[in-house]
Amino acid sequence: MREGKSLVLATKEFAVDNRLRSWWCIITTAVLLLLALLGTIGPFNWAVRISCSFLGGLLMVRAFVIYHDYQHRSILPDSRWAKVFMKFYGLFGLTTGKVWRESHNFHHKHNSKLGSAFTGSFPVMTKDNFVGASKFERFQYLFVRHPLTILFGYITVFWFGMCLTALFQDPKKYYESLIVAVFHVTVGVLLIVCFGWTSLLLTFLIPHSIAGALGSYLFYAQHNFPGVTFQERDGWTYESAALESSSFITMSRLMHWFTGNIGYHHIHHLNAKIPFYRLPEAMKKIPELQSPKTTSLSLIETLRCLRLKVWDVEANQMIGLSQI
Repeated sequence: MREGKSLVLATKEFAVDNRLRSWWCIITTAVLLLLALLGTIGPFNWAVRISCSFLGGLLMVRAFVIYHDYQHRSILPDSRWAKVFMKFYGLFGLTTGKVWRESHNFHHKHNSKLGSAFTGSFPVMTKDNFVGASKFERFQYLFVRHPLTILFGYITVFWFGMCLTALFQDPKKYYESLIVAVFHVTVGVLLIVCFGWTSLLLTFLIPHSIAGALGSYLFYAQHNFPGVTFQERDGWTYESAALESSSFITMSRLMHWFTGNIGYHHIHHLNAKIPFYRLPEAMKKIPELQSPKTTSLSLIETLRCLRLKVWDVEANQMIGLSQI
């Protein structure tokens, strides 16, 4: 059984971009998303318009995963046209490339490392740290991990976490966040002026809210699930963090398509250069990747993940508030 660096080397054959396939995924997703959003303002009945709105939200998740892969340079790393397209999607997706790369690359380098898991990820306190924290520190910590914070991820995670926080911290460095904010407000106003309040709701707010909620929960469940492990700095390794602290989320083939195979997260963390469309292939051909720690999008599994709050060092597991 391969492990450590030898296992990472085994994944390298899959870390090859197929430019034609990458462009096919980008173009088809963009066209379907555009059609879905146009369907929300078209001369259709309410059932069709609402269905298009929900479909648009799911397609936004897929588009963001493609954007995420581009930022990892796993697809089209040297394409000027892809750079232009992704710049625009950063505006639409409320995430600039600079902010995303800084926070997300840090997350990959420090995944599940106690004391460093706050940047680019949901924070994780140990049981002792939580008990010794002030009431305000506990409130802040629990607020970030609260189910409602995840549910309203469009506002909490993307508007504030990815856009406004960076802008307030360093306006000069993250000036693009201001452009993103202005773009979203402008689009919202134009939708109201041209098509009315219902278009703002169906064309913009509902799709973004669905994408924000699902995207935030996926990111949470990928590293906060029963069986996850966290390590002190001395015992931490990149490879073990990928396999022991990143989940495989089981879902239907359709949902894997909508989520851009991000559920194969243990493989993505092992080698982020593998394009999203080759992750299932890597899992199928590498035996060591076929027995991951899993969770799912079922209600029971979702509740099990959301109940986890702090890391119990002695028990070597995540626990809920009732167990503290």
